[in-house]
Amino acid sequence: MRSSGWYLTEDVEAFLARAGGFLRARPAEHVMQLTWAERVRLRGRGAFEGAPVFGVLEEEGRVSGTFYHLPPRALGLSPLTPAQADSLAARLADLGHAPVSVGADHATATAFAEAWHRHTGATPKLRDVRVRLYRLGTLTPPDPHPEGRARVLGAGDLDEAVFWCGEFAKAVGEDVTVSAGTWPGTRYADKRYTLWETEDGTPVSVAGMNPLIGGQIQVDVVYTPAHLRGHGYAAAVSAEVSRAALAAGAREVVLFADRSNPTSNALYQRLGYRPSSDWSGYDFVPAG
Repeated sequence: MRSSGWYLTEDVEAFLARAGGFLRARPAEHVMQLTWAERVRLRGRGAFEGAPVFGVLEEEGRVSGTFYHLPPRALGLSPLTPAQADSLAARLADLGHAPVSVGADHATATAFAEAWHRHTGATPKLRDVRVRLYRLGTLTPPDPHPEGRARVLGAGDLDEAVFWCGEFAKAVGEDVTVSAGTWPGTRYADKRYTLWETEDGTPVSVAGMNPLIGGQIQVDVVYTPAHLRGHGYAAAVSAEVSRAALAAGAREVVLFADRSNPTSNALYQRLGYRPSSDWSGYDFVPAG
């Protein structure tokens, strides 16, 4: 008899054995699943504040959905139908799980938030920051590009990486301390960074990219200080990192952009990125 229902495990290898093919078949929509599973696999469960939990939905013997939860981070979901989201909410509630938030494509996040309210009484609050996932089509570098050159940060450039990621985290309001001491445990530690420098060697913009996972690379962390914007630096460094991702063998290159920022959304589309899906997050206020 073929199995059906949610399978939960704290073993990331067991999770990937069941769901790896499913995730890699559509890597763009599963970018967060693949990324966090790989981080847990490489760093080990002990590197995280709470015990990671992964889940696989099997229907008629086939994988049709997944989730990951690394407390206190948000519960992350693959695309799910309302019925699938409801079955997950019911299972997690029955087991006593209490995620403080959820993040996924907008339809899935909304379906789960409504289901979680039904099963637990918790009130979902839609987050103000909502993002759009882009997939690279044909890379179109800026022409003309600003004067200067790209420089890839290496092992001896930790101080620069820490500085730029710290500035980025402050700019986007991320609740994290980025320092030499905290660096290994942050989401920034496993990326490769490229600076755009002016002709005199002054760094003016940064872009990062995640490792190649499932044939895909995510461009993540693109930042130019406010007083240096408007000169094309972000476009130049983003194009350089995108080119490097393709050269590294990526079949898919993706990135997220804040939907409320028309400048960055227009920039990525000029570079050849195309909208894929809109993502949202909900915070949960417990009943009572």
